[in-house]
Amino acid sequence: MKLNRRDLLIGASPLIAGATIAATPTKADAKAPSDSLLNLADFGLKPDAKLDQTKALQAAIDKASKQGKRLFLPGGTFVSGPLSLPSNLHLEGVAGATKLKFAGGAGFLVGINVQNVSLKNLEIDGTMKAFSLEELNALIALDRVNNFSVQDCVVKNSAFNGFSLRQSSGQIVSCRVSNCNVTGIFALDSKGLEVLQNHVFDCDNNGILIWRSQKGYDGSLVANNRIERIAAKAGGTGQNGNGVNVFRAGSVVVSNNAIDDCTFSAVRNNGGDNMQIVNNSCTNLGEVALYSEFKFEGAVICNNVVDNAHVGISITNFNEGGRLATATGNLIRNINKRKGVPGIGIAVEADTMVTGNVIEKVDGTGIGIGWGKYMRNVTANNNLVRSAEIGIGVSTHNEAGFGLIATNMITDTKQGAIRAMDKDKPLGPDLSKSSAEAFRNLAVYGNVSL
Repeated sequence: MKLNRRDLLIGASPLIAGATIAATPTKADAKAPSDSLLNLADFGLKPDAKLDQTKALQAAIDKASKQGKRLFLPGGTFVSGPLSLPSNLHLEGVAGATKLKFAGGAGFLVGINVQNVSLKNLEIDGTMKAFSLEELNALIALDRVNNFSVQDCVVKNSAFNGFSLRQSSGQIVSCRVSNCNVTGIFALDSKGLEVLQNHVFDCDNNGILIWRSQKGYDGSLVANNRIERIAAKAGGTGQNGNGVNVFRAGSVVVSNNAIDDCTFSAVRNNGGDNMQIVNNSCTNLGEVALYSEFKFEGAVICNNVVDNAHVGISITNFNEGGRLATATGNLIRNINKRKGVPGIGIAVEADTMVTGNVIEKVDGTGIGIGWGKYMRNVTANNNLVRSAEIGIGVSTHNEAGFGLIATNMITDTKQGAIRAMDKDKPLGPDLSKSSAEAFRNLAVYGNVSL
């Protein structure tokens, strides 16, 4: 996946936003002491007025920021164009009742080079109006914003992104992000980002993107989110159609998410080192459910559930430098042939341990080790594979590295439990029943085949 200048301007370099930990609204939230609030009437603001109230809202926002007071918007709809978010702003509404409706312009809620920005209990509706400035192509666009919080907000109907975050730190928590023509949440070059407990759905190309303009440490946390119905209307071979997509970002943790119905992958890591994909529930994926690809070093993929995909887990591109991983404790089932191509439960290539996984019902190979010469230092042990064409397939190319296949249980396979492979073609006898001495790069022992 290449990141070009246009990506930086319109898809990546957009701005950023985040959130604090979810809390149940209380009467104290809705009715704070009067000395901490501004009087909206002083600015001529009126809920449900049909006129554009941009100037009045901006004046109230600026004064709240300067005076260190919370700006509370009552229930009702406020129509507005672009609003600038200054430092030390706490803008809050009534959950389910306060609505900001975009009237069009460069961007909508925009913070640039500020700090301490908080948005809470707001419905932010883009009404599918286009943004006239490409750099601000999100309903909430934050650029170099330190310590931001977006909590319990609804962000919907964006002609581009829901959130665009750049070089920012903060939290997006307990928000509903939907109907975005490109991406729900886009973050570039984050400096401490947490995306927690959100519902991201019905986005045209991606759910959550964690990207960096150059390969390096990121450390973003993407946890406890529900992500569903993510399309790939812009096409491509995997850069779109993903629940969570990580690009060049190191030490990102994607955990405890429920991800369903994505055109390509539930979680896709391209070039991010030390990636952790753990404890996710991934269902109804069009391609590889969990993917670590291209120039990555270090991936932990463990304790995930995958049900209905073409490939359950793929740890690949050794030819591009992709290496060093564990695939442990995953439950993978219902892996299907797509467009005539057999499926694979778990596919790995280099410096990887595949241990303790349960793989069931694969229209193809349960565990695929290597592809031609691209295989090195792989162990597959203590796995259970049942109901597959081939249980475990391993490359025996004369330039391939070594593989250890031990103490696995493999049942109900049509073309053998353990087979040497020439790419996708099986060679020789079933190695669970015959010696592997003919293949100089394999050690096969202690397996049970039924």
